[in-house]
Amino acid sequence: MRDLDTLNAIEDIRRVEARYARYADQKRWQDLAGLFTDHGWFRSLDVDGNEIVHMEGPADIAEQLDAHNSGDVQPLHQLFTHEIDVESADTASAVWAMSDLIFRGDGAIPESAPGDTLPPFRTMRGWGHYHVTYRRVGGEWRIATRTQTRTRLEFA
Repeated sequence: MRDLDTLNAIEDIRRVEARYARYADQKRWQDLAGLFTDHGWFRSLDVDGNEIVHMEGPADIAEQLDAHNSGDVQPLHQLFTHEIDVESADTASAVWAMSDLIFRGDGAIPESAPGDTLPPFRTMRGWGHYHVTYRRVGGEWRIATRTQTRTRLEFA
């Protein structure tokens, strides 16, 4: 049987992730970045395990997400099943099944450039997992590290 503190931590972490998805869909990058610790980082991998993007610290996270999603771009995020392990009073880790979609209008489709890891696209559909570590800072759970792995990516 789990104790009440563990169950409360799991619920608090679920709420952090719900905010993450909502802030991403609303393009509230500063709020999303505020869910990370001061030295938190986020990286995304393609289906072969190659790093697509790496962002470190709330300012860099907000700046890069805004740059990649500005203008006529609509991201949509869904989080599904989760495995949350509360390791101590102030640390936890989780794996979340996820899918995301990114829709771009005509003016938001970038030209292909050398070194691009993704093709130019109007629509991207992705499935995979978020592997996340959390730290409790000032009584609030924050994302310390987030790696997005992919099982499938489709572009149109």
